[in-house]
Amino acid sequence: MRKQILKYIEKKSKVDLKELAVLLGTDEVTIANEIAEMEKQKIICGYHTLIDWDKAGVELVTALIEVRVTPQRNQGFDRIAERIYNYPEVNAVYLISGGYDLLVTLEGKTLKEVSQFVSEKLSPVESVISTATHFILKKYKDHGTVLVKKSGSERMPVTL
Repeated sequence: MRKQILKYIEKKSKVDLKELAVLLGTDEVTIANEIAEMEKQKIICGYHTLIDWDKAGVELVTALIEVRVTPQRNQGFDRIAERIYNYPEVNAVYLISGGYDLLVTLEGKTLKEVSQFVSEKLSPVESVISTATHFILKKYKDHGTVLVKKSGSERMPVTL
């Protein structure tokens, strides 16, 4: 049952206990208790609402920053990642495979604000060797949700 509850709330963080209980063939109390237990165990780490800031009229720049670092003895990448994720501007930090070690995501009001974060806060961090910043220009799909309006028909008009 846990897996089904997690899949449901991953897509709809605004949980409708009644609907979920019907879907899983149980009662609301059982669902509520299971969710509370998963929150206590930190299986459910938090909830968020996906907002299309462009439609809300809010200027926001999202950046993906690849970071190459020198891992520290006996701590690997964990200590460096912790130092980076403690900055309030940072939304996420991931250890990744490939040419870079960490992927950092953050949002700012302007390109300049994000660039200043990278040059003044991120790049000077001990063990950071290099960074590569990529700005998100348009979001088509985010957290499994399509954000762009679908066109009516994909067929080309034909006239005779």
